[in-house]
Amino acid sequence: MPRAIDVANYFLARNVGTDDDEGVSNLKLQKLVYYAQGFHAAITGNPLFNEPIQAWAHGPVVPALYHEFKNNGSNPIPAPVAFNAEAVFSQDQIGLLNEINNVFGQFSAWRLREMTHQELPWQSHEKAADEIPVEEMRQYFLTRLR
Repeated sequence: MPRAIDVANYFLARNVGTDDDEGVSNLKLQKLVYYAQGFHAAITGNPLFNEPIQAWAHGPVVPALYHEFKNNGSNPIPAPVAFNAEAVFSQDQIGLLNEINNVFGQFSAWRLREMTHQELPWQSHEKAADEIPVEEMRQYFLTRLR
Protein backbone atom coordinates (compact mmCIF):
# COMPACT_ATOMS: atom_id res chain seq x y z
CA MET A 1 0.00 0.00 0.00
CA PRO A 2 1.32 3.48 -0.82
CA ARG A 3 2.14 5.88 1.98
CA ALA A 4 0.93 9.46 2.29
CA ILE A 5 4.44 10.66 1.36
CA ASP A 6 4.16 8.70 -1.90
CA VAL A 7 0.92 10.49 -2.74
CA ALA A 8 2.53 13.82 -1.84
CA ASN A 9 5.56 13.06 -3.99
CA TYR A 10 3.29 12.20 -6.90
CA PHE A 11 1.65 15.64 -6.76
CA LEU A 12 4.97 17.40 -6.20
CA ALA A 13 6.51 15.59 -9.16
CA ARG A 14 3.61 16.84 -11.28
CA ASN A 15 4.35 20.39 -10.00
CA VAL A 16 0.68 21.21 -9.68
CA GLY A 17 -0.16 24.91 -9.70
CA THR A 18 -2.63 27.40 -11.07
CA ASP A 19 0.31 29.00 -12.84
CA ASP A 20 4.05 28.43 -13.08
CA ASP A 21 4.78 30.74 -10.15
CA GLU A 22 2.49 29.18 -7.55
CA GLY A 23 3.84 25.65 -7.28
CA VAL A 24 2.60 23.43 -4.47
CA SER A 25 2.65 24.74 -0.91
CA ASN A 26 2.14 22.56 2.15
CA LEU A 27 -1.44 23.85 2.43
CA LYS A 28 -2.26 22.94 -1.15
CA LEU A 29 -0.51 19.59 -0.90
CA GLN A 30 -2.56 18.63 2.15
CA LYS A 31 -5.80 19.25 0.30
CA LEU A 32 -4.75 17.30 -2.79
CA VAL A 33 -3.74 14.34 -0.62
CA TYR A 34 -7.08 14.57 1.22
CA TYR A 35 -9.04 14.51 -2.04
CA ALA A 36 -6.97 11.56 -3.27
CA GLN A 37 -7.74 9.62 -0.09
CA GLY A 38 -11.43 10.47 -0.15
CA PHE A 39 -12.06 9.62 -3.78
CA HIS A 40 -9.94 6.47 -3.63
CA ALA A 41 -11.94 5.25 -0.64
CA ALA A 42 -15.22 6.07 -2.41
CA ILE A 43 -14.24 4.28 -5.62
CA THR A 44 -12.48 1.22 -4.19
CA GLY A 45 -13.88 0.94 -0.67
CA ASN A 46 -10.31 1.07 0.68
CA PRO A 47 -7.95 3.83 1.79
CA LEU A 48 -5.12 4.83 -0.53
CA PHE A 49 -2.74 5.14 2.44
CA ASN A 50 -2.90 4.35 6.17
CA GLU A 51 -1.74 7.60 7.79
CA PRO A 52 -4.53 9.50 9.55
CA ILE A 53 -6.03 12.75 8.31
CA GLN A 54 -6.99 15.26 11.00
CA ALA A 55 -9.32 18.25 10.93
CA TRP A 56 -7.10 21.27 11.57
CA ALA A 57 -8.00 24.96 11.46
CA HIS A 58 -7.03 25.28 7.78
CA GLY A 59 -8.73 22.05 6.72
CA PRO A 60 -7.80 18.38 6.50
CA VAL A 61 -4.14 17.61 7.25
CA VAL A 62 -1.96 14.51 7.32
CA PRO A 63 0.18 15.44 10.35
CA ALA A 64 3.18 13.39 9.19
CA LEU A 65 3.20 15.26 5.86
CA TYR A 66 2.74 18.62 7.53
CA HIS A 67 5.82 18.03 9.66
CA GLU A 68 7.79 16.72 6.69
CA PHE A 69 7.24 19.93 4.73
CA LYS A 70 6.61 22.62 7.38
CA ASN A 71 10.04 24.20 6.90
CA ASN A 72 8.85 25.37 3.47
CA GLY A 73 6.26 27.62 5.13
CA SER A 74 3.87 28.88 2.45
CA ASN A 75 6.52 28.60 -0.27
CA PRO A 76 6.38 26.01 -3.03
CA ILE A 77 7.79 22.62 -2.08
CA PRO A 78 10.48 21.41 -4.49
CA ALA A 79 9.67 18.36 -6.58
CA PRO A 80 11.31 15.13 -5.44
CA VAL A 81 14.60 14.43 -7.17
CA ALA A 82 13.76 10.85 -8.11
CA PHE A 83 10.23 9.50 -7.90
CA ASN A 84 8.89 6.58 -9.89
CA ALA A 85 5.09 6.55 -9.63
CA GLU A 86 4.82 3.24 -11.52
CA ALA A 87 6.89 1.53 -8.81
CA VAL A 88 4.48 2.67 -6.09
CA PHE A 89 0.99 2.93 -7.59
CA SER A 90 -1.22 0.72 -9.73
CA GLN A 91 -2.34 2.06 -13.11
CA ASP A 92 -5.82 2.64 -11.65
CA GLN A 93 -4.32 4.64 -8.79
CA ILE A 94 -2.23 6.70 -11.20
CA GLY A 95 -5.37 7.39 -13.23
CA LEU A 96 -7.16 8.59 -10.09
CA LEU A 97 -4.23 10.77 -9.03
CA ASN A 98 -4.11 12.28 -12.51
CA GLU A 99 -7.83 13.06 -12.25
CA ILE A 100 -7.38 14.67 -8.82
CA ASN A 101 -4.49 16.65 -10.25
CA ASN A 102 -6.54 17.83 -13.23
CA VAL A 103 -9.68 18.70 -11.27
CA PHE A 104 -8.31 20.10 -7.99
CA GLY A 105 -4.77 21.10 -8.94
CA GLN A 106 -6.09 24.09 -10.87
CA PHE A 107 -7.22 25.78 -7.65
CA SER A 108 -5.09 27.87 -5.31
CA ALA A 109 -4.23 26.62 -1.85
CA TRP A 110 -6.69 29.06 -0.26
CA ARG A 111 -9.49 28.09 -2.64
CA LEU A 112 -8.94 24.42 -1.77
CA ARG A 113 -9.00 25.37 1.91
CA GLU A 114 -12.34 27.10 1.42
CA MET A 115 -13.70 24.09 -0.46
CA THR A 116 -12.76 21.63 2.30
CA HIS A 117 -14.35 23.92 4.89
CA GLN A 118 -17.67 23.43 3.09
CA GLU A 119 -17.44 19.64 3.26
CA LEU A 120 -18.94 17.41 5.94
CA PRO A 121 -15.84 15.33 6.81
CA TRP A 122 -13.95 18.41 7.98
CA GLN A 123 -16.99 20.16 9.47
CA SER A 124 -17.85 17.11 11.59
CA HIS A 125 -14.44 17.05 13.26
CA GLU A 126 -13.00 20.57 13.16
CA LYS A 127 -14.19 21.66 16.60
CA ALA A 128 -12.28 18.83 18.27
CA ALA A 129 -9.43 18.87 15.72
CA ASP A 130 -9.57 15.09 15.67
CA GLU A 131 -9.09 12.38 13.08
CA ILE A 132 -11.43 12.24 10.10
CA PRO A 133 -12.34 8.54 9.73
CA VAL A 134 -11.75 7.11 6.27
CA GLU A 135 -15.25 5.60 6.34
CA GLU A 136 -16.78 9.06 6.78
CA MET A 137 -14.69 10.32 3.90
CA ARG A 138 -15.77 7.35 1.79
CA GLN A 139 -19.45 8.00 2.49
CA TYR A 140 -19.12 11.71 1.71
CA PHE A 141 -17.12 11.25 -1.49
CA LEU A 142 -19.58 8.61 -2.73
CA THR A 143 -22.10 11.47 -2.92
CA ARG A 144 -19.63 13.46 -5.05
CA LEU A 145 -19.37 10.62 -7.58
CA ARG A 146 -23.07 10.59 -8.43
